[in-house]
Amino acid sequence: MSERYRGVTSLDDLFDRHWRATMEDSPETATYVGWHEFHDRWSDLSAEAFERRRREADEPLQALAAVDRSTDPLSADLFEAMVRSDVEALAFPAELLPLDQLEGPQNDIPFLLSAMAVDSDAQLGDYLARLRGIPTLLAQVRELLDRGVTAGITVPRICLRDVPEQFDAHFPDDLADCPELVPLAEAPTAVREEAEAIVCEQVQPALRALQEYVVGTYLPAARESIAFTALPDGHEWYAERVRHHTTTDLTPQEIHDIGQAEVHRITAAMRDVMAETDYAGAPEDFAEFLRTDPRFYFESPDALLDFYRRINERVQPVIPSLFRLTPRTPLEIVPVPPEQAPSAPAAFYLQGSSTLNRPGRFFANTYDLASRPSWQMEATCLHEAIPGHHFQLSLAQEAEGMPEFRRNPLGCTAYVEGWGLYCESLGAELGVYTDPYQRYGALEAELLRAIRLVTDTGMHALGWSREQAIAFFEEHSPMPQHDIVVEVDRYIVLPGQALAYKVGQMKLQELRSRSSSHDVRDFHEEVLRHGALPLDVLERLVVQRFAL
Repeated sequence: MSERYRGVTSLDDLFDRHWRATMEDSPETATYVGWHEFHDRWSDLSAEAFERRRREADEPLQALAAVDRSTDPLSADLFEAMVRSDVEALAFPAELLPLDQLEGPQNDIPFLLSAMAVDSDAQLGDYLARLRGIPTLLAQVRELLDRGVTAGITVPRICLRDVPEQFDAHFPDDLADCPELVPLAEAPTAVREEAEAIVCEQVQPALRALQEYVVGTYLPAARESIAFTALPDGHEWYAERVRHHTTTDLTPQEIHDIGQAEVHRITAAMRDVMAETDYAGAPEDFAEFLRTDPRFYFESPDALLDFYRRINERVQPVIPSLFRLTPRTPLEIVPVPPEQAPSAPAAFYLQGSSTLNRPGRFFANTYDLASRPSWQMEATCLHEAIPGHHFQLSLAQEAEGMPEFRRNPLGCTAYVEGWGLYCESLGAELGVYTDPYQRYGALEAELLRAIRLVTDTGMHALGWSREQAIAFFEEHSPMPQHDIVVEVDRYIVLPGQALAYKVGQMKLQELRSRSSSHDVRDFHEEVLRHGALPLDVLERLVVQRFAL
């Protein structure tokens, strides 16, 4: 056993050691959650590092078997489930897919640097150290890509089409606009000058070299197929991804069938709501009306952001009727960075940090305003902001007496995203969805998650083509064409992740229905007070709390 886990004396000792090991292995995660060390470095992506991680993966389970679990049985159960999932994931070479249109150094470096605190000399020193470490990081990414080409494990070529342009954002005409330097705008002159020298002499040449490698070598070698099951051991790998993201034993076929049934149910409800609007045209033209009528679109990015902020303001006074627990961490609504916007979803949330005094951030995509209709926005705001991810993630982080791995969830996607989608269903109770177009938008958003069950499993397990998935989307959803393509390409590079939303939401709705004789605030408290949970554990706790 490695030194990390040798001589563990208790559950708390094990949890502390594992959390430190996790932060040390993923310094980027340490920054995002506000852990107090390792902000001066990047993850080690060398072959030796991944070999060590696989070799030591089950050591936490060995240590768990040697300590008394009765001091905190729930945390022990959650820890065991988390580590077993990690061990199962490490059986597959996911590190050979380090770059795509959503993730990779061209996108991840700016995001991480923008999340770093730069208020003290020590923090500025960490920032400069991270800048100096970028060339090594990029060299390791290139080595991983090379190994992936050799092993026949690459990102589908179709999903890499925007990546070269994403690199271009690192080479602006004005050096001050370089994403590696923007967070230092208020830093002392000497620090800025040192950072500029590092960026010009080390960082930008390394980024340019990786960009040229991607364009000249990796893209031509990338695979034409899209299915995860086309990769070596792909059927087993996709099954692992499904289990990891849904925390269930549902098979791809079972999930596909659930999705088909939900698509039919939701589209019927959408037809009923459509009849309540002031639309007077033919039913088959309603989707085109939603995509083109000027009343649903914004003239400026600021107008779009203001609309989201007003939704948030309307919800705030009603929150006490449904929730006793509310977070202290503030929320900001900000635009998606322009270099990421073309390939980014309509909105997403980035967890704040009470340690670093960093607010939670709801990122709204202001790119291509003609594809950002207002009728989708109330549901999106409930999901990503309040009471969605901002409540869930902030309350977990602020909880006292829980181990760090529960306060800063790094898994349980079905719980996390299921909660977000469940919160979309609370619109009427929270004083929104008063407009039938917004109710239609909420149903359309739920329909999106049902379509995900069909298309993700269709492409990765059932032989669907990308074109077939796009066509299914277009047949059933009024979503703009650009967003449909972005969605489908997201499922291709993040297999299984999109299944978590609907699977988690349906479990939460089932549990709320079963506990309907109790105060809904008690139900929400029970769901939120434990941090992220596998769905079977969540069900067990709700059943115990309400004696169901």
